[in-house]
Amino acid sequence: MVSVAITALDFDRCYRAVSSRDARFDGQFFTAVRTTGIYCRPSCPAITPKRANVTFLPTAAAAQQAGFRACRRCLPDAAPGSPLWNTRADLAARAMRLIGDGVIERGGVPALAAQLGYSQRQLTRVLTTELGAGPLALARAHRAHTARLLIQTTAMPMSDIAFAAGFASIRQFNDTVREVFAVSPTTMRAEAQRANGRAPSPAPINGLLSGPTNSALSLRLPYREPMDRAWLEWFMSAHAAPGVELWDDRAYTRNLRTPHGYATARLSFQRDHVRAELSLHDMRDLAPTVTRLRHLLDLDADPVGIDEALGVARHANGFTPGIRVPGCLDGPELLLRTMIGQQISLAAANTHTARLVEALGERVEGPVPLLFPTPEVIAERGAEVLTGPARRTQAIVGAAAALAAGDLVLHSGRTAADLRRDLLALDGVGPWTADYVVMRLLADPDVLLTTDLVVRQGAALLGIDLTETGRWTPWRSYLSMQLWKAALNGRDNSSNGRDTGANGRQG
Repeated sequence: MVSVAITALDFDRCYRAVSSRDARFDGQFFTAVRTTGIYCRPSCPAITPKRANVTFLPTAAAAQQAGFRACRRCLPDAAPGSPLWNTRADLAARAMRLIGDGVIERGGVPALAAQLGYSQRQLTRVLTTELGAGPLALARAHRAHTARLLIQTTAMPMSDIAFAAGFASIRQFNDTVREVFAVSPTTMRAEAQRANGRAPSPAPINGLLSGPTNSALSLRLPYREPMDRAWLEWFMSAHAAPGVELWDDRAYTRNLRTPHGYATARLSFQRDHVRAELSLHDMRDLAPTVTRLRHLLDLDADPVGIDEALGVARHANGFTPGIRVPGCLDGPELLLRTMIGQQISLAAANTHTARLVEALGERVEGPVPLLFPTPEVIAERGAEVLTGPARRTQAIVGAAAALAAGDLVLHSGRTAADLRRDLLALDGVGPWTADYVVMRLLADPDVLLTTDLVVRQGAALLGIDLTETGRWTPWRSYLSMQLWKAALNGRDNSSNGRDTGANGRQG
């Protein structure tokens, strides 16, 4: 096996998790067994290896770089993602978020380094030291996961899968699948068919690289239990703006812009996973679309650890186990919609957003007819459509102009401090708006919305002192959601926190 330098993991803690097959740690680290040359997720049902034969690695890429191949029994690459990429704010964590969004596939290591503000050499050194693999190896592991997903769940031709997963050639695709999974792509598909007792559903894939495909896929998005599904269902339904989003039959449907076009996603919450039905304009956008959907629903969180830190069991009458902090699908849209909703109710914010989308949005095919308008279009024509106080309209158009000109950059690889500073420099953006956008765009787990009216009401209801900020670090974003939900529940005595009109407001 190849030796790699990585930041040390706590061996005893990891081995206890493996011995107990604790699924909570799936995706947080990987178990590499030297005697078999295989790496697994902690909950793998195989016989627990001897302590002397195992090493623990922080990423699948590190295991692959060290010469291990993925276990075909527990499918370690199919585990939920590591919550560390959100709880950590260092360079390695920010790089992992951008790699998951497909930055390397679109622009290579130079694009990744440029977005992070580091040289390629320095970036590679830090990632290799911290994660056991450089940026190319990390991206390669991500491509292998996407390839396995398509091989096992669709009837797409292997040549289409190769390019959809981000490989530069069919040969590279074949070699990577054999190296990572120890079988050829065709053997992997045959094994999946035998395991499922049927062939995968055909996917209408044509002209992958030459034009739109409108390809349909149905995927399972795993997460760690527990999950407060009622909270996410309320959040998605209450914030759905007609024209660009739809809440129907307990499912959330919306369009989103993707690197090569657009996609339509329909999300529904099942017993142990989220069902994602995707219609993709271009199959190359599959991996970044899945990454963004996971981010939207905070599916990579560690709810057991968060609940223990917040004392959910001690607040049984007010806190809910497994609450999530909703992320976003598009940074510019998040900022502009947040500014539209300042100081008004959710219903009013949705009405204003729907009016903007109807006038300036791009029309597409599907159950939801529009895409949210680009910053360029809003900067040019937003003043014609937006209503309400002139100062707010000017602020929204000004923010759109800054986004369009590149003066304001919103992506998940930014630091919270830098992003908050840039947001507060905008006219019409105060601390509440800046904190709210930082929390959702970066999946920052430690933002306490102390100026939010509803959060304050929840704190008063539960007798929580918001000045004791250090007590809740580093999970203050989740505390904000607990208090928000508690206040809404207290308003209408509803089990799912149905909002009666309050949007988060600046105090």
